[in-house]
Amino acid sequence: MTSPASEERRVRLLAVTACPTGITHTYMAAEKLTQAAQALGVEMEVETQGSIGAENALSDNDIRSSGGIIIAADKDVDRTRFAGKRVAEGIHHPERQR
Repeated sequence: MTSPASEERRVRLLAVTACPTGITHTYMAAEKLTQAAQALGVEMEVETQGSIGAENALSDNDIRSSGGIIIAADKDVDRTRFAGKRVAEGIHHPERQR
């Protein structure tokens, strides 16, 4: 039996998607991550760093309250704002993630 308290503690992940040109792949990755999270019953927010800049920027509060961060980017993403959080590389080393 699941208690109401455990139902309130759903997993909440954040993601940052980006590619060098910031057009199609950035948004395709965001869509796929969101779909996968929904299928698994995981709450997901995605910041896209596209050609027009960052959209849906993750706030400090978002980061503090998350269970972890997925970075699906083929360019450098500033990770300093994620200090203290578990950060998974979604492209270069996915086999290292658990």
